[in-house]
Amino acid sequence: MIKPKERPYIFYELTNSLCPICLKKVEAKVIFQDNNVYLLKNCLEHGIQKVLISTDIEYYKKSRSFLKAGQIPERFNTLTERGCPYDCGLCPDHEQHSCLTLLEITENCNLECPICYADSSPKAGRHRTLAEIEFMLDELVKNEGEPDIVQLSGGEPTIHPQFFEILDLVKTKPIRHLMINTNGIKIAKDRDFVQKLNTYKPSLEIYLQFDSLKENPLQELRGQDLRQIRQKAIEHLNEVNLSTTLVVTVKKGLNDNEMGSIIDYALKQKCVRGVSFQPIQVAGRTENFNPETDRLTLGEVRQQIVKQNTVFGAEDIIPVPCHPDCIAMAYALKLNDKVIPLTGILNTETLINEGQNTIVYEHDEHLKAKIFELFSLNQTPHSSSDKIAELMCCLPELKVPESLNYENIFRIIIMEFLDPYNFDVRSVKRSCVHIIHPDGRIIPFDTYNIFYRNNKIDVKELSKR
Repeated sequence: MIKPKERPYIFYELTNSLCPICLKKVEAKVIFQDNNVYLLKNCLEHGIQKVLISTDIEYYKKSRSFLKAGQIPERFNTLTERGCPYDCGLCPDHEQHSCLTLLEITENCNLECPICYADSSPKAGRHRTLAEIEFMLDELVKNEGEPDIVQLSGGEPTIHPQFFEILDLVKTKPIRHLMINTNGIKIAKDRDFVQKLNTYKPSLEIYLQFDSLKENPLQELRGQDLRQIRQKAIEHLNEVNLSTTLVVTVKKGLNDNEMGSIIDYALKQKCVRGVSFQPIQVAGRTENFNPETDRLTLGEVRQQIVKQNTVFGAEDIIPVPCHPDCIAMAYALKLNDKVIPLTGILNTETLINEGQNTIVYEHDEHLKAKIFELFSLNQTPHSSSDKIAELMCCLPELKVPESLNYENIFRIIIMEFLDPYNFDVRSVKRSCVHIIHPDGRIIPFDTYNIFYRNNKIDVKELSKR
């Protein structure tokens, strides 16, 4: 009897993706092969394409157990007519409200980085007017009621000539937390600017570009050596203890060996509340980036962080329930010069399998709800300290430190964005990181960069093909 020939992979599930050449929606298999996870898709015009989406099969499967019901916005902006991803705005078929919403207040920048999802530069675009910005904020409020986190971005938002008027405007809206997404040049060069920023605490956080501690990666990613700028910016932020997250754009073979060093550096800074690692996506300006060879997946970033640092283990970095495919997170507490991962604190007999070091909070629905609430992207540095205290109060054998506050919190985030290569319709429907279009639509960040930025692509025509 002739034994049937086996395929060289395991077919795990089915989804829809995009052809990276024509952007047409195509069917895609999710397959396991050689300890990796791939999208195997077939465009009838451009042929079969195989894209690496994870280097960790077990973590990929684990993320499915972290799914939770999505939260619906107060209203939807567009109809569902052509099918995802061609109806963005948000349409009623989108599964998640906005945990974090970007508002680009300028297209202009004081850098021209070789890697820039917005394709910004000193010669690009213009500053948005206060009237335009208020319209966009009001449209967001109509969607969310009380938006969780708004991130002012660009371009470089700190060069907007009415920057502090914009901050004052945001303060008049029912927004819980404000982030400033910045390259840090203004913060490094103008101490008075930082002193004025400090007056907007406590609901303000700096999202500081911080890609490397070395010259070569900064030259390749940003076009110049910014080490002294970064150091001076941190120095000024430390002086006023203004909550800061370091944001690391990660490229395989360039700066992916520095993640542990950057975490160590961040833990020593008074103002820093965490680090966000973001693998490069194919969007905007991507000089010297080959998506087939230079791409890092969330699974690979997570594996490298575990190898390179001495604080967070594999059990500490878990999927974020609102979008587990693309976001992972870990918490630690900084107490008495010690850094203790949250799962280390919760590693009690009530939380682990007997004889195994695996958390089983899934068996306790109340505790599971507390964990899921904490590990959500809409937690601010202030609310997260409250949520950790509530979580610890669920366990009578654990004493909550009386002085626990946002300065005790340290958070690692891995945020992987989708592009035409790794695009997964199931995943983008759960996206909770959105951006406000100038016309008021609220659009997932991933699809905005592919289809809707500057309205470069006619999605109506594309959806007919």
